[in-house]
Amino acid sequence: MSTDGGNPVPRRSIRVEVNGRQVAAEVEPRLLLVHFLRWQAGLTGTRVGCDTTSCGACTVLLDGSAVKACTMFAVQAGGRKVTTVEGLAPDGAPLTSLQEAFWAEHGLQCGYCTPGLLMAAAKLVADAEGELRDEDVREAISGNLCRCTGYVNVVAAIRRAARLTRSGGGPAAAGPERP
Repeated sequence: MSTDGGNPVPRRSIRVEVNGRQVAAEVEPRLLLVHFLRWQAGLTGTRVGCDTTSCGACTVLLDGSAVKACTMFAVQAGGRKVTTVEGLAPDGAPLTSLQEAFWAEHGLQCGYCTPGLLMAAAKLVADAEGELRDEDVREAISGNLCRCTGYVNVVAAIRRAARLTRSGGGPAAAGPERP
């Protein structure tokens, strides 16, 4: 038990399914999900950027929906499913169509924002039934900041991934949510 100004801070037991694996820990109620993923689960692909929801570098999927892990407490994820960027294509698995498209379209430069962009786009790509419009893609990633690319290549990569996924060129994400 840690202290907050000399007062003990109680810990809570949580169990979260992260990338198909159960992670159990005793955490302080104030621990952010992003820190739980990095410190308890050992998954450092989820970035800490701004701690204010402005940059989107911490975006993960929670029960299949994109959320910003810097504004959610780990205890709120207890009993739920979290997919991080590491869960898109687990070790040894081929890259997903989304990851391949980011590479092919040069949708990344420094790479700091890439995990968040991939996670924000994963559900959009997986659910796309027709051709994605630039506007659809830009709205889906509007909560993610990239200071390097200018987004043109990011949008092209996401549209390419949707086309590849629809044509059977590979899953958008190979993580635990896929059959």
